[in-house]
Amino acid sequence: MTDTTGAVEVRMPRLSESMAEGTIVRWLHESGAEVARGDELAEIETDKATVAFEADAAGVLHILAGEGETVPVGAVIAHVGGTVAPGATQAGVADQAVPASVDAAEAPAVTEPSSAETPRANGEGPVAVRDRGATGAGEGPATVAPGTAAPGAVSGAEPGTARVRIPSSPLARRRARELGVDLATVTGTGPNGRVVRADIEAAARAAHADVTSSNGVAPRLAAAPGAEAPAPAGVGTAAGARGRGTVLARTRTQRLTAERMTRSAREIPVFTLTADADMTAALDLRAALAAVADDVPGAAVPTVTDVVVTAAGRALARHPGVNAGIAEGGDAAADPVGWSRVNIGVAVETPAGLVVPVVTDVATRSLGALAAAARGLVARARDGRLAPAELDGATFTVSNLGMFGVREFEAVVVPGQAAILAVGAVRAEPGTGRTVMTLTLSCDHRVLDGAAGARFLRDLVGLLERPHALLLDRGDDAAPGKDDT
Repeated sequence: MTDTTGAVEVRMPRLSESMAEGTIVRWLHESGAEVARGDELAEIETDKATVAFEADAAGVLHILAGEGETVPVGAVIAHVGGTVAPGATQAGVADQAVPASVDAAEAPAVTEPSSAETPRANGEGPVAVRDRGATGAGEGPATVAPGTAAPGAVSGAEPGTARVRIPSSPLARRRARELGVDLATVTGTGPNGRVVRADIEAAARAAHADVTSSNGVAPRLAAAPGAEAPAPAGVGTAAGARGRGTVLARTRTQRLTAERMTRSAREIPVFTLTADADMTAALDLRAALAAVADDVPGAAVPTVTDVVVTAAGRALARHPGVNAGIAEGGDAAADPVGWSRVNIGVAVETPAGLVVPVVTDVATRSLGALAAAARGLVARARDGRLAPAELDGATFTVSNLGMFGVREFEAVVVPGQAAILAVGAVRAEPGTGRTVMTLTLSCDHRVLDGAAGARFLRDLVGLLERPHALLLDRGDDAAPGKDDT
């Protein structure tokens, strides 16, 4: 147990608007280490990406939640300051870190603003038009070793048997029950040898492999609520017309993305609009800028994606009805909310999977300014160094697969946004001498009708075909274009 006199509680932060829980990927300091304010404490996997979490205070770090644990927002995961009692062990967050899959009635109260009250970075709460974007621990129930019983047990209990506590996280104990794993046989890899969920699942996989190798039949293991379903028939076995199957493990971010996209497909009525943009002038402009970039230290040559995002920002300013959405999980009959800022999420492929960093206030940025901001965001995304604020607050999204030679595709509308733009490859159009690019706009029909989406797409194409205007700053006080969307 940790003496927390004078210590500061480190709670699982809310790192995105939709985050309900986070998984501690790894601690960047050992328990007992001195940390300074601003030091990165841990890497936390959210529903959007893995991000580093910084210390708000200086002192000695006392870790409570082990690596691999999934903890609700607001639960205490560590202390900074205080002292550790001699011979004490870190018991984790057994009594106050309840996984989201546990019924709310069983979870302890955590003082945390509701999603409707959570302030957006540099923004306001929910109004008709609002800003969006830029910016105590203890051991849980004892685990009784085989052949022993807890005091007071009546069914088959033997008097005088010892009660054994095995240091383990609450999630590990729950997974052990679900998978039939004996905690006493598991070697913990968490702080001070504590058993965490990853240890239980590794032990279950090892037992699974032993059974399969001995009789060629793979047992079906129970899946935790919200976890992956048991492996399909044929996985882990030599039989089956498709051969031996191998489970392809996904990260928590990938699983949550899959859940959100499934919810989007189920709840959002989508229609798509497609148009070709003549990119000849845009490519000529980009080549001209590249030719003089060496004369401007630190200048970022705009990519095709930068040109599209800048043009989309100008078009959204002209069509505020597209820069809107219905709150995720909200009433389908509710009125859409229009956002006062134009923040565009840009899908980026990284070693850890797809992430969508957000370029803020796109409507007021020139092409050069946006290119510089986007270059930094993409670099940090691929290095896994994005700040939480850089993943939040998008009002529209652009996904470009043109670099893979994809001619056109339909992207899935992000819940809470009215539309998403899918960008295809730049290609020569036979018989015309034009260089064109196909744009596909997927729209939420609850927010937009076909005519509104078509007007937005028409203006976007016009901006791409006359790209020199994108070099100019629009200005904060520029009046939006007239539009009935």
